[in-house]
Amino acid sequence: MEALTNEILYQKSPQELTSLLYEGMLENLEGSIDDIEQKDYISANKKLQRANEILHRLGIGLKYEAGSIAEQLDTLYNFLADQLILANIKKDIEIIKKAAEITEVLSKAWNDAMKLKPTSLQTNLSRKVSAYENSIMRTNN
Repeated sequence: MEALTNEILYQKSPQELTSLLYEGMLENLEGSIDDIEQKDYISANKKLQRANEILHRLGIGLKYEAGSIAEQLDTLYNFLADQLILANIKKDIEIIKKAAEITEVLSKAWNDAMKLKPTSLQTNLSRKVSAYENSIMRTNN
């Protein structure tokens, strides 16, 4: 993933940012495998920690108003985070490969979903969620 400036990031939609997070996670997972194979455990540790930080950010970005899919993703992100901690402790490439496979599936599904046009129901739900978020922001200020 090429370096992104703050200006470019601010121009991205939340959906595009999620896609970038998945991409960054995959890069860190693949890099950690290479590092472990080369016995560079410090670098592998840093990349696995970054991948876990990305999972944390993905979890924070979930909108539970969207329904059970958000809860299922939260459970999956927590599972992946636990697996990456275990993989980091053991420096276990197989665990990392499994996490990368799951992340690839999520990333592909996310990118496929972004290509679909939202239905009117989704648009209305999005408006209601935005109105709710705006209301919360005004209340907290």
